[in-house]
Amino acid sequence: LAESMETRGGGTDRRPVRLQARGITKTYGRRAVLTDVDLVVHAGEAVAVVGANGAGKSALLKICAGLLSPDAGEVIIDGRLGYCPQEVGLFGFLMPDKHFALFGAGWELTRQQARRRGRRIAARLDWDARQRAQARHLSGGTQQKLNLTLAMLGDADILLLDEPYQGFDRGSYIDFWHYLGQWRDAGKAVVVITDMLDSLDRVDRVLELSATERGAR
Repeated sequence: LAESMETRGGGTDRRPVRLQARGITKTYGRRAVLTDVDLVVHAGEAVAVVGANGAGKSALLKICAGLLSPDAGEVIIDGRLGYCPQEVGLFGFLMPDKHFALFGAGWELTRQQARRRGRRIAARLDWDARQRAQARHLSGGTQQKLNLTLAMLGDADILLLDEPYQGFDRGSYIDFWHYLGQWRDAGKAVVVITDMLDSLDRVDRVLELSATERGAR
């Protein structure tokens, strides 16, 4: 895997480092997915991760989220972390409010606090979470909005977002990038995997990952 970083602007960044990944290497069998990848994200900064299928983008975010162990390298996190996977991680028979209560407990929120906060975040994503429908009956786009809401429920300092707009209509997709700018301006460190290259002007830096056909040695 080849890795490169494009940086907008210059000079020394004095903002706190919220996420630092150093020398991340991951192989599956004989296939090298990630090789010696570095990623540093400051508070108030948005970084896009791009690359072809199989380049290791989702693996990198899972490693940063602590859900996957690297073969080499380390990840240092400073702050509360929210993670939105590409695949919807919901309980099909639970309604949105039940999801808020369940996930909110992990953030030490009461049921009432979690419900209020979840509904407020959902409304900003142009979705009324008060509807009494099980998650399995929600549309694909609405399920992903619930997925994203849960990632933000704990007021995280670091947001790791793996193509979080899957299934969004055009209006919701445009709104997402607008909100990403607001999260960054609020001091959050945001890492987003995207294949929408026309939106890269909305982020501060771009990390490009390239797939390789070489087997691991």
